[in-house]
Amino acid sequence: MTEAHRHNAILELLNQKRHLSVSSIMQAFDISPATARRDINKLNDSGKLRKVRNGAEALMQVRKAHWSPLDSNESVNHSEKVRIAQAAAALIKPGESAVINCGSTAFVLGQEICGQDVQVITNYFPLANYLIENDHDGVVIIGGQYNKSQSITLAPQDEISSLYAGHWMFTSGKGVTADGLYKMDMLTAMAEQKMLNHVGRLVVLADSSKVGQRAGMLFCAASKIDILITGKDADQDVIEQLKAKDVQVILV
Repeated sequence: MTEAHRHNAILELLNQKRHLSVSSIMQAFDISPATARRDINKLNDSGKLRKVRNGAEALMQVRKAHWSPLDSNESVNHSEKVRIAQAAAALIKPGESAVINCGSTAFVLGQEICGQDVQVITNYFPLANYLIENDHDGVVIIGGQYNKSQSITLAPQDEISSLYAGHWMFTSGKGVTADGLYKMDMLTAMAEQKMLNHVGRLVVLADSSKVGQRAGMLFCAASKIDILITGKDADQDVIEQLKAKDVQVILV
């Protein structure tokens, strides 16, 4: 994770909580006390936050950072999400295309590949906006009606999914078991399911807390998943069950 990406994440978390201690920044981003204090000093000097004793507080005029996909709950596993995104980015070869769906880990993946020779196909507005603003070549935005609650575009016709194809599809959800991947939001899941038959390989990005969890609707069976990237603390029984179903598992 670059310093610039970490600074954006700190500002977003600060906008939510209004005050952060040095220790809370260390825990959220898995960094040393010296690095946390250096980040605070740099952001204070650039006028993006106010340095206070043993921490920092938000300025009233702080503009919402690009890290909008992360909320306070998701930030707990932020360092693991970064490792997952880095492992996912390493799978993509120059010149290939990747369908990247919504979610905080997917957003981090987009940051990791920004500027590389990779075509990104997405219906996730925050990610598309980030890539465009950072001059990434090859951004394809899937058309449709904008859904504000999920920050995605939803296509009214089933046929529109056949217009887009990728070497890879990266997605996440609320839970992964030996049965497959679960998602909570039905509209998002249905929009993504339309793409499954038009991509080369499906990669699930899930932090270790989601492995073994069954929540919402079954998005796809384990037999549809080519690769699962998760943390080393994931439930080993579930990991072995998935491997037995020919799912490649990458632990980070």
